[in-house]
Amino acid sequence: MARVLFVVVLGGAALTPAAGAQTAHASDRDCSDFSNQRQAQNYFVSKGGPGSDPDRLDGDGDGRACDTLPCPCGAGGGARRPEPRAPRRPDFPARVVRVTDGDTIVVRSGTGRRFKVRLIGIDTPEVFGGLECGGTQASASMKRLAPRGRRVRVYGDPTQDRRDRYGRLLAYVKTRGGPQLNIAQVRRGLAKVYVFQGNPFRQTESFRRAARAAKRQRLGSWKRCGGNFHRRI
Repeated sequence: MARVLFVVVLGGAALTPAAGAQTAHASDRDCSDFSNQRQAQNYFVSKGGPGSDPDRLDGDGDGRACDTLPCPCGAGGGARRPEPRAPRRPDFPARVVRVTDGDTIVVRSGTGRRFKVRLIGIDTPEVFGGLECGGTQASASMKRLAPRGRRVRVYGDPTQDRRDRYGRLLAYVKTRGGPQLNIAQVRRGLAKVYVFQGNPFRQTESFRRAARAAKRQRLGSWKRCGGNFHRRI
């Protein structure tokens, strides 16, 4: 009788990790879902962090979630988070997770980390906070260029900041076997060339040539919106 009871207890114990694993993967949040590090840290702690990290928000295991996000910052590992130390410029292979709009996408690197990427050198009409002329078309174009799962290379520009004020990576994104997303939007007439604070990026001239060609051919927003990429509709 004792031997039979022992087997039953072991059987019950064997079920526990599987149930726990199922629970651990039930949620699916990433760093782009939070506007600052404090929000991410509070969520991380509410899910059992740092002992448990079902959403993989703490990629380096230091007890601080999404430490590339801007402050306000939350405490991690018992101490206030220092400013993140970042590589000089991004340069890594990734896969597309989703398209946010015509000039912003989310990618996942080979290590599993997610990054929101603001494409260098372009500006497309808005679709959030007030729809602008051509915004829907620019977003649809980006979704065709960068469908979920597409392999890309994300790389920065030494003339530009690594991140913008919203914490997004500033980068060029080159699709595997296809075009660079940044200039492709310009060539289609769905993005204008954007030079931040008068500081030209390395590919400024090639982008401007592409824009002039799109304007001559009256492509995209050059035709639909008369070249006014930010006219509210």
